[in-house]
Amino acid sequence: MSGTSSRTSRAASELYALPCSDAIGGDITGTAIAIKANFRDYAEAAALPLSELKRSHMQTPASHERNADQIAFWNGPAGQHWTDRQPLQDVLLAPVSQILIDRVGAKPGERVLDVGCGCGATTIAFAERVTPSGFALGIDISAPMLARARQLAPAGLPLDFVLADATVYPFDRLSFDLLVSRFGVMFFAEPAVSFANLRRSLLASGRMAFACWREPRENPWMMTPLQAVYKHVPKLPQLGPEDPGPYSFASEERVHRILGEAGFTQIAMEPCNLVLDLAIGRGLEAAVATALEIGPSSRALEGHPAEVQEAAKNSIREALTPLLRGQSVPLPAAIWIVTARAS
Repeated sequence: MSGTSSRTSRAASELYALPCSDAIGGDITGTAIAIKANFRDYAEAAALPLSELKRSHMQTPASHERNADQIAFWNGPAGQHWTDRQPLQDVLLAPVSQILIDRVGAKPGERVLDVGCGCGATTIAFAERVTPSGFALGIDISAPMLARARQLAPAGLPLDFVLADATVYPFDRLSFDLLVSRFGVMFFAEPAVSFANLRRSLLASGRMAFACWREPRENPWMMTPLQAVYKHVPKLPQLGPEDPGPYSFASEERVHRILGEAGFTQIAMEPCNLVLDLAIGRGLEAAVATALEIGPSSRALEGHPAEVQEAAKNSIREALTPLLRGQSVPLPAAIWIVTARAS
């Protein structure tokens, strides 16, 4: 496993700074990062047996009653789908991971709690930074994704994973220096309750940092394909301002209110602008496939007949073709890096 994981880490971390104007033909302030990865090595590294993943569908964690729908979703076909896409997703989102890791500044000896850790990329990255005397714990509600995380984890790293709902899990009090998350905290039904439980796990001096999406209009990497899909299917239902979802933490006011109610202090939100390569260096058709397999475009097309899906695919291709740069399709993305203190 150690050789496999080292190849995986190298591929996911080969990043280079790219001015936004060069990448997308526009002027975007803030951090701009694009991916340069040897995807073939990365995919080979993650070609893992599925026997453990199939067994994992039989597991479901204890949960807060209002999080039941999310648990069913991430332990059903969707969870398996994201697990199957793990090599792609880890490379696509590597720029986000790098910003989060840099902002946190984890040190050897610290204990890290990674919330909504998915297939474990960020948990592994933090464990590498706090070794040998520190520890990283990844928590997630998806059994298939955690099974993949355990397969990818290098032997000897100080880490573990737990299948649980962070809203109700009985963490040891005052046991972590750091609470981190990459897109894992926006789906709580009662987020103030969830964050209050998480805060109890932090030392009094503990700190928190997580990444969440900003407004949809600031994320063309998801919205450009979706607008093409909307030429063929009805729009997705509008979520309410307090509903869980990928953009539920886009509002600064809401995030400050939730974290304040949970007892956090020194809350700050840093806007970071990125460039994400939908193709991951593999050409236009790979970018079209990414748009169809994850995010709102995929959800909007669920249940529609094959001819409608094919027409939508053609529209996505037409929308992305002018954005092709070599073998990449770079599009703007916008996130918050949210930081806070336990007390």
